[in-house]
Amino acid sequence: MLTVERQGELLEILKREKSATVAGLSKKLFASEATVRRDLAALETQGYLKRVHGGAVIGGAPDREIPYAVRESVQERAKEIMAARAAAFLHKGDVVFLDGSSSAFHMVEPLARTEDVLVVTSGARTALALAERGVRVISTGGQMITRSYSYVGTHAEACIRGMHADVVFFSCRGLSDDGELTDTSIEENNLRRVMLERARVRILLCDSSKFGKQYIYSLGYRDALDEVISEG
Repeated sequence: MLTVERQGELLEILKREKSATVAGLSKKLFASEATVRRDLAALETQGYLKRVHGGAVIGGAPDREIPYAVRESVQERAKEIMAARAAAFLHKGDVVFLDGSSSAFHMVEPLARTEDVLVVTSGARTALALAERGVRVISTGGQMITRSYSYVGTHAEACIRGMHADVVFFSCRGLSDDGELTDTSIEENNLRRVMLERARVRILLCDSSKFGKQYIYSLGYRDALDEVISEG
């Protein structure tokens, strides 16, 4: 397992259980206790947890944005499945909005196989990956959130407001039991809200690890969407 994948799983365990021992993490991650201690030290330095004697607790700001590289590796297979299912909503000549989420990033391959699409995205890495595959792409520009490589702010929102899209694919951090979509980034939520307003079809990509979760900023409710796609 790659370091970034292991650290992503470690954070997911701590988010669920709030605390964990080095020995317990070692067994769950199939890694040595020395490796787990190194991961805990690295993640503590970044402010994601607090080490205690024999283990760690979720630290500081539990809703803090997880780095893109970590998020990209978490639930990797689930995101591939979601992207394959979401491909059914793509048609020749579509204009497509993508947010800067790692789930939306996995739409790159289906989009590359769709004829004559134009993609507008707030994800810097997504824009680059699409361009490398010969897909016509417009980047919203704006202020970049360095941990997610997403553009946000008034410039990005103005870009989206001047367009119409056939479909938007986006994600969020949590989908509560009563259907509320929430996230930890108000800036990304603000941009997603504009995308939802300017798209004809609205599709949430939400893997099952996000079900039953609720975070600080609301994006609305699932009954305002056309589809929620998960891997289940």
